[in-house]
Amino acid sequence: MLKKFRIAKKIQSYKTSKPQENKTLNKIKIEKHLAKNSDHLKNVLGKSADVKFREIEVYFDPPIKVFVCFLDGLANEEYINLHIIKPLMEPNFTINYPGNDDCLTVVKNRILSTSSINEANTMEDVIEQILSGQTVIFIDGYDSALLIGTQGFESRNVEQPDTESSVRGSREGFNEVLKVNTSLIRRKINNPNLLFESMKIGKETKTNVRIGYIDGIANPKIVEEVKQRLTRIDTDMILESGYIEQYIEDHPYSIFPTIANSEKPDKVAAKILEGRIAIFCDGTPFVLTVPHLFVETLQVAEDYYSRPYLASLMRLLRILALFLTVATPALFVAVATYHHEMVPSLLLTTMAAAEEKVPFPVFIEAVLMSVVFELLREAGVRMPRPVGSAISIVGALVIGEAAVTAGLVSAPMVIVVALTAITGFVVTALNDAVILSRFLLLFLAAALGFYGILMGTLLILGHMCSLRSFGTPYLAPIGPIIFEGWKDSILRFPLWKLKVRPISVVWKNSQRQGQKNKPNHPNANKGEGQS
Repeated sequence: MLKKFRIAKKIQSYKTSKPQENKTLNKIKIEKHLAKNSDHLKNVLGKSADVKFREIEVYFDPPIKVFVCFLDGLANEEYINLHIIKPLMEPNFTINYPGNDDCLTVVKNRILSTSSINEANTMEDVIEQILSGQTVIFIDGYDSALLIGTQGFESRNVEQPDTESSVRGSREGFNEVLKVNTSLIRRKINNPNLLFESMKIGKETKTNVRIGYIDGIANPKIVEEVKQRLTRIDTDMILESGYIEQYIEDHPYSIFPTIANSEKPDKVAAKILEGRIAIFCDGTPFVLTVPHLFVETLQVAEDYYSRPYLASLMRLLRILALFLTVATPALFVAVATYHHEMVPSLLLTTMAAAEEKVPFPVFIEAVLMSVVFELLREAGVRMPRPVGSAISIVGALVIGEAAVTAGLVSAPMVIVVALTAITGFVVTALNDAVILSRFLLLFLAAALGFYGILMGTLLILGHMCSLRSFGTPYLAPIGPIIFEGWKDSILRFPLWKLKVRPISVVWKNSQRQGQKNKPNHPNANKGEGQS
């Protein structure tokens, strides 16, 4: 038995070590012969029309041949011509390179006028950097190549994001270029402890991904967990941050998002300053942040730019909107089907008169109207903007009025669906969970009335209590109760009262401002502003 175990262990170790050996063998070293390097590069990339090759003779004594390769469209051709091709072809440039100054060093340190120059020793690294927009230079007689940062391609300007508009505050939004997005965060956080770590994910796409956090504020265990989950992603493509979100979330089968996303640099910067980790993905303006709490969906960046009274009122209205958009159709069906005594007699008579001409039960009517509304909303989103707005107006006015006139639906049901739609636009961050929860409560209300709504609500709340986002309870600071976190959850206390970061996120080093047990406002009375 022991012998079989040892044999199985050897087989397992062979299986795990074999791919690593193949990986090292696949790394082809750069040859000293320029022709071999150029032939290998042309065999790999030469079939594509956007790969540009150029052979140059540098005016050394004696002259030396140089081979240049870059990818048209990803590399800045004007920059290459001005800072690489022109200095190498300068006719009156003659250098004797005695002593230890070889040709590679002279080209790197005395000829090329570029800020980013690195060396590579394998063809795999060379090809990978060419496909990333860099320019490679091979020099005859040297077994290493120069990699020059010449990335430059057309991209969208920094504009106001369409998904998160604001009245007061920054109007900047992320775009699809990774380095632009990280630079926008650098502008907000002028701190040397702000770190960005890079990696590539996707066997075919090799998408550039960066994680950003503040060393000393972010929890090191959460940072390490984020890195491990990203490195465990084994897929051939990452085209948007939504791919990453689905691979690393704690509860992939939950209807509630446990990873936040945003297009606003000020919002992401604020979350990083609270101890969260941001995940940037090349090719998308949406940046992920973890851990994510449920109360974040009821908060907007504008809450912190205005006085606390209106911000607190708006948060209460968002909570009310969340309740109405989820429960209004279910409450209407339950009242109209089972609980007539909950409605005043005059209103009940009006509802009965409106429902008298409708051939469908109230439940079927509510389901049909909800489905039609979702179809209209989807059509308005997918169609071009001018046509989409027209579809929304036609769907809201013409179809609704025609349906009531034809007796297909009742006027109270149209009002219920309209109220559901309006309140649903207030909490767009929970759109997926809201729609599914709405239909769940609707079916339970049709079957059991108020008891079904109560059972469905307890089921949803119980599920939310079980969720975690990178070890952080999803309902914190409400469940579990963290009284200090209540200052910035349902209500928004004055900024000088918010002395600590979310304890459930950072765990340690939560002090944000002021000194403990002392007021932090110049006009505060004694005893105010205490933690």
